[in-house]
Amino acid sequence: MKVLLPVLLLCSGLVFGQKTVPSDYKKIPEILDNPELLFPFIVPDKKYDYWSVLRNNPDPDKAVIYESQAPDFMTLNDPAPEKGFFQKCLGEDCFSYLLACEKGKTKYFSTEQQLRSFIGTVDNLPEAILIANTYGYTVDTGNVSGRSYTMDDKNIFLYLSKLTNNAENKESFFIKINRKTGKIETKNNGTY
Repeated sequence: MKVLLPVLLLCSGLVFGQKTVPSDYKKIPEILDNPELLFPFIVPDKKYDYWSVLRNNPDPDKAVIYESQAPDFMTLNDPAPEKGFFQKCLGEDCFSYLLACEKGKTKYFSTEQQLRSFIGTVDNLPEAILIANTYGYTVDTGNVSGRSYTMDDKNIFLYLSKLTNNAENKESFFIKINRKTGKIETKNNGTY
């Protein structure tokens, strides 16, 4: 009996501690769980002659993740950044960065904050997920608590996940992203 009571308390805390996803939320399409597949949906706030997303790979053919319509002629006048966003490791193919060409000048966006600035106004669901990714939140296609969304004219509302410290459990987060400013508000919904 002494062992059963703590187990029941623990189980009830897990069941009742986690908030459920409202029924009017839709499932995020599985293809949107990969940040590299979100870049083509970016609608930058500024007009650029050309922009592309690259990974740090010395082979130019393997470096390109996405590129908009390339201009007829472009000169890169700066070296590529040594760090970028979504840093996964050290070495090749470990991070991404964005290169934009505006009036013949090259500009690099290599931090999460710079990527959010490049996106600016949140025009669509993939941009919202990409912004959430810059804060460490991901789409968990295996659980409704980490793969749901709804939107209105002012905000995009997401339920996404984040790995906990022990990497075996995930936490569900309710995320509200202001479409005009890109400002994000989060609330932890518990471990699942």
